Amino acid sequence: MWRFSGVRAALRGVRTAVEQCSPAEAATERAAGAMERAVVRCVPSEPKLSLSFALADGSHKNMQRDQSEPLGRVLSRIATNALKGHAKAAAAKKSRKNRPNASCDADSSVPGPEPAAASDPVVKLYYREEAVAEDVLNVDAWQDGAVLQIGDVKYKVERNPPAFTELQLPRYIMAGFPVCPKLSLEFGDPAGCLFRWYKEARPVAAELEGGGPSSLSPSSPSATWTETGVQERVYTPSNADIGLRLKLHCTPGNGQRFGPSQELESVCQVEAGPGTCTFDHRHLYTKKVTEDSLIRTVSYNILADTYAQTEFSRTVLYPYCAPYALEVDYRQNLIQKELTGYNADLICLQEVDRAVFSDSLVPALEAFGLEGVFRIKQQEGLATFYRKSKLSLLGRHDISFQEALETDPLHKELLEKLVLYPLAQEKVLQRSSVLQVSVLQSTKDSSKKICVANTHLYWHPKGGYIRLIQMAVALAHIKHVSCDLYPDIPVIFCGDFNSTPSTGMYEFVISGNIPEDHEDWASNGEEERCNMSLKHFFKLRSACGEPAYTNYVGGFHGCLDYIFIDLNALEVEQVIPLPSHEEVTTHQALPSVSHPSDHIALVCDLKWK
Repeated sequence: MWRFSGVRAALRGVRTAVEQCSPAEAATERAAGAMERAVVRCVPSEPKLSLSFALADGSHKNMQRDQSEPLGRVLSRIATNALKGHAKAAAAKKSRKNRPNASCDADSSVPGPEPAAASDPVVKLYYREEAVAEDVLNVDAWQDGAVLQIGDVKYKVERNPPAFTELQLPRYIMAGFPVCPKLSLEFGDPAGCLFRWYKEARPVAAELEGGGPSSLSPSSPSATWTETGVQERVYTPSNADIGLRLKLHCTPGNGQRFGPSQELESVCQVEAGPGTCTFDHRHLYTKKVTEDSLIRTVSYNILADTYAQTEFSRTVLYPYCAPYALEVDYRQNLIQKELTGYNADLICLQEVDRAVFSDSLVPALEAFGLEGVFRIKQQEGLATFYRKSKLSLLGRHDISFQEALETDPLHKELLEKLVLYPLAQEKVLQRSSVLQVSVLQSTKDSSKKICVANTHLYWHPKGGYIRLIQMAVALAHIKHVSCDLYPDIPVIFCGDFNSTPSTGMYEFVISGNIPEDHEDWASNGEEERCNMSLKHFFKLRSACGEPAYTNYVGGFHGCLDYIFIDLNALEVEQVIPLPSHEEVTTHQALPSVSHPSDHIALVCDLKWK
């Protein structure tokens, strides 16, 4: 159905914008000359079309009609609605006239003619100045540019103009943090839309009474708006906006024409931010997008909301973190600001909730030129974003470790080794971990392609042997993609590997092999020991080295995250310094009011050799 999903619950109101249009928007509103608009939505895959227009009495009509229905039936129904509207308007006028204390116009003492008896208004549809026959089917009759006449009023028919199917502002807005509306369009493109931001003006009366803006109720009639001067999709409130609500005037477009405008008013007022964040200093190194020869890469476990919003997290894992700072609406403000401030070309994220991906990350990063793909695990998954001006997506080759190990002939030899250890095999096949693999191509040089892998390995401290097997499956699959499917393309492998540099998994990746007597094969005790030797042919290294930690919580800190790169084709141009220990521990540990996750993002600039 064609509707605004969830908007009524989240917004004060969504309505057609009619005031203070910019010249460009005014031009779109005048596109139909002096005529009103009749908007028709007609999609071949749906049995009905919708027709929307306003009658002279101010009422708005939304009609759903069969596409296969003859036009005459619709015109007859419109005539009936128009007659009812005319009678309702006449009754209201008579009621006002007979009201004892009604105010009168200067000429009210002069008797006027009685209104004529209501009669069916003339309702016709014209196309190229010729009346459309009433036996023509709706699907053919309602053409773009046709004219609907209802009595003396004419409407220009707009068939499938750009329109919002969803439009929403965040529920939590902070000074210094970018505000990006979530929007979905039909027949339009976000890049073709027009945006204009307003902020609430402080009413004089409220200031004189000492109430200030916060004393206003959301429906306060005294609220007025002033333009911010920002006409982009993203608006970053300043400290001067604290205590004020925001309003967005938005016109859907597709580069050629525009649809009806909408306005959104934020439910909440702009609040003060947390002050200095752990990533603010890092942004000094990433103020601009890199040149074409570089790929700025980010790997980041952003802490899934499904894990952060549990009693166990609040009381055991992160008892030092203020409860409000664990809420998804608060953390998403920080995540959006952090990620957009890196001006990255490639972002690999772990622990991404499906709703966070679609409702927060996609609109925010899309507004900064990035496009993303998502791979679900169970309750959360992996996301890879890439800068559209520099990279395009050639293919996706994601796998589930468990499914690939059991069914793909590529891993037959590994599976044959594993079946010799039934307890270990059972544990490995119970895991839901996945691998996201995206093949990207340079938009500037089509000969440059790259295989980008992203994963989040099994987390348990005693699961070392499980991570070894998962990594063996991952590297074999990546080899298949980067050598067989797309011959000789370099590899970037990002993720939360839940393994410190002293573990077998890290040794396996860096050295290319792991012996069968490595202690990690018995990481969960002798009963689950599964001795086997493994090897891979890649020449990989950690682009950001081996930091003291990339995960810092109350009971643990260590390096668990890496950006592994193919040394044969890539080299490191720059590693963005991690936050200082003082910044990380300002609020004891992570997450905190100034850092949205229990992990720290890895950021580096990579260069093609």
